Amino acid sequence: MKNAKKIELGIGFVTGRPNACNIINKYYKTIIEQAKRYNENVNITIFILYDVGYQQSTKEDFYKINPNVYKDIHIKYITPENIEEDKKILKGRYGFTNKEAEFILGHGHAKGRNTLMYYALKRKIDYLLFWDDDEYPVACVKKDDGEIEWIPQDNIIKHLENIKNADVSVGYHCGYISPIPYMELDEEIEEKIFKSYIEAISNELVEWDNIKRIMQKDNGVTYANPEIARGNGKYEIGLEKGSKWVAGSTLCVNLKRIENIPAFYNPPEARGEDTFFSMMLDNSKVIKTPVYHFHDGFLKFTSIMSGKYPKKLRKIEPKDENVASRFYKASVGWLKYKPLLLYIRNRKEYNNEISKIRENLEVSIPVMNEIFKDQSFDSLLEILNTYDENVQKHYKEFQETNRIWNKIKSNIVNL
Repeated sequence: MKNAKKIELGIGFVTGRPNACNIINKYYKTIIEQAKRYNENVNITIFILYDVGYQQSTKEDFYKINPNVYKDIHIKYITPENIEEDKKILKGRYGFTNKEAEFILGHGHAKGRNTLMYYALKRKIDYLLFWDDDEYPVACVKKDDGEIEWIPQDNIIKHLENIKNADVSVGYHCGYISPIPYMELDEEIEEKIFKSYIEAISNELVEWDNIKRIMQKDNGVTYANPEIARGNGKYEIGLEKGSKWVAGSTLCVNLKRIENIPAFYNPPEARGEDTFFSMMLDNSKVIKTPVYHFHDGFLKFTSIMSGKYPKKLRKIEPKDENVASRFYKASVGWLKYKPLLLYIRNRKEYNNEISKIRENLEVSIPVMNEIFKDQSFDSLLEILNTYDENVQKHYKEFQETNRIWNKIKSNIVNL
């Protein structure tokens, strides 16, 4: 028999793409069905923090939620007006400075996630599951005969099972997990040149050996492990290369243990929000949860949301529509946070590492410009120099964000 007290589960979308509405409309029934199957009562609130500036969308684009969703799920939009009002509350009631309020609340990869956590805490949410606007709760398993088996994932149940005695639970990704298009090595591009480029922009999750293996074995697609896709293989994440690395989606945080949940941070206009979150998890219990999200990194398989599963997952090639711009934007976002990542991890070797990145870019950029003719990769060298020059400033901002977040947490019972 289920307990009378309900678990308050929040599902958070930090989004600049109206595709988030499609995800909610297509999956709200399975969200509700999973909540009913779970062995405790669950109340669900979906938070939508939208940014109309990301794709020049309109406010109305983010309000296209099916009316039936509202029958069993609370929908909480976080509007610009909400954010401005809460900045005033932080300043007037709790003595925050204008700069402190601006650091935490607003739009952006990291700031948006901090804002979601803030509003979830205000609404007494127990657990908050971050769900990106290009991910679907299904796993693609490649069988021995080459056919694909599609396995729906209990992403709600699995996180609920694993978060209650942990601080963070994080699932797996399959599909197109990075926006790096397929390249025919030594035909389209020399392997050593592409390796130089990937090593220049690489991070804790994107590494050359993995990229090469996935391209050569599976045309750039990451297939799900069948055992994990069937819910087996939970384990506690330990320190690896100094941190407990997590991804920013299919990521669930236990707000009942908020003292162990750090803030997200990224340098200005960079990515890396999950990276710098991970670097503050040393004393937190982090569970790797056996559940997948299919990452549709190029939004080429939106039919999956309607249950129309492709028989094959094709190569995503540089010439495909919007692929070049997506790859370029990802490269910029990754490169903008790499200096800070290196600075935190190994300050003694920092200058040497930056020199290696610069050399790799100088070798590879002319070739990248030739392949992706509509993009100007020349800007990457200037970006690297700028973020290298500002790395100490960004490090102070990283520390400051967590100081302000701790100040919010100390007052949170009064919010």
